[in-house]
Amino acid sequence: MKASDLAGKKILVMGLGRFGGGVDVVRYAAGAGARVTVTDLASEAQLADSIRQLDTCSGIAFRLGLHDPDDFASADIVVANPAVKPDNRFLEVARRNGRIVTSQVGLFFQLCPARIVGITGANGKSTTTTLTAHLLRQAQSDRPYGNVWLSGNIGDQPLLTIVDRVGPNDVVVLELSSFQIEQLAELGEAPQIALLTNLTPNHLDRYGTFEAYCAAKEGLFRHQRLNGETPAISLFNAEDEVSAGWFDRYRGQSGRVCMKFSADDVPAKFRDVYQLPGRAYLSNLAGAVAIARNLGVRDESIEASLPQFQSLPHRLELVAEGHGVSWYNDSKATTPLSSIVALEAFDRPEILIAGGYDKHLPFDDLGRKIAQKAKVAILIGQTAPQIAQAIAAGSNGRSQARVEFAKSLAEAVRTAHGLACPGDVVLLSPACASYDMFENYQQRGHQFAELARGFAAEL
Repeated sequence: MKASDLAGKKILVMGLGRFGGGVDVVRYAAGAGARVTVTDLASEAQLADSIRQLDTCSGIAFRLGLHDPDDFASADIVVANPAVKPDNRFLEVARRNGRIVTSQVGLFFQLCPARIVGITGANGKSTTTTLTAHLLRQAQSDRPYGNVWLSGNIGDQPLLTIVDRVGPNDVVVLELSSFQIEQLAELGEAPQIALLTNLTPNHLDRYGTFEAYCAAKEGLFRHQRLNGETPAISLFNAEDEVSAGWFDRYRGQSGRVCMKFSADDVPAKFRDVYQLPGRAYLSNLAGAVAIARNLGVRDESIEASLPQFQSLPHRLELVAEGHGVSWYNDSKATTPLSSIVALEAFDRPEILIAGGYDKHLPFDDLGRKIAQKAKVAILIGQTAPQIAQAIAAGSNGRSQARVEFAKSLAEAVRTAHGLACPGDVVLLSPACASYDMFENYQQRGHQFAELARGFAAEL
């Protein structure tokens, strides 16, 4: 597909989104000369911020507060938001009428002329993706590729805003969610280079079972093209059970190079200059290094670029220090495993703030880890009682963790400040999504950081 193929076509964008998820598609399609209709179950008032971003686009029709089957039956192309399930009944209407059903990420793959690196996983994918782009961008001038682009489920450059600037010799590094991978699988698309960080239960409110979640993620490898000019490269975390099993499944296939990586692979010279704490971050580094080496980046260049790489916002981010206490914002930790990783990153006494929106994930392992590692657990949100029960069940009567409850994040931070001693770490690592109390994890993290800086600065 080329951009010119959209000219004059009737494009239906399903799901504008309150955070602008569909804005990128609308702008691109309108700019290509398509006749664009936006349909969303939310109201005009709820979508005001996203609609405002389309002020410069002309000729867009809005169908808000409902979905009309006739719109799906008559559109030439339906572009669905990642939050829309593949078996959505309105998408089925489009398919029954012979309409093309695609997505933002699907359009990008069909339009992009460059090599694409796709990174996914339950945890660590944002850091691995950003670190990979960093290593590739900082490579010395003899690198065998052009510009490096970072996008996907991360970054401030939506996919379709960059696609017309990407050259055939460039490299595009994408973080891909399970939802996006499902959309690519419908089109039989996948990146030339694919990496899995790990897999643990997540999004069970959508998938129902861990097996279904894994099946969605596996599309990243299942649809890699094995008959291209260069082999597909598939990279798997040797320390993760699912990932290691997929390595065994896919290795030996003609047209595919399979590789394993682990934290133990990271050379000492890299560890010495790498700033991020904990074994999980070393695993992220191992994956990023494997990709960089496959794209021709030399170890000398990797070593030189590592000191400049910092943790991402809301991911074990040091946001305040004062009175001997360090405050870390790990609001992006929306699964129990993410919070386990955070707890394991420190050898200092930890006061953990956890809890939030219920995604129907088990907290058994997290409860055991809190009982072993935390000095205090301050619990908030819908899942606070469940996490408390998991701590009690996982302690075998020997828990060192004191459990407190708070009605708000502000109350939790105030409680943490009152209990913290010099040498302690106060860690916001919720293990849950934020939707019961906040618009998103970013808002949660920003509030924590602001509160933490206030207490850290107290005389």
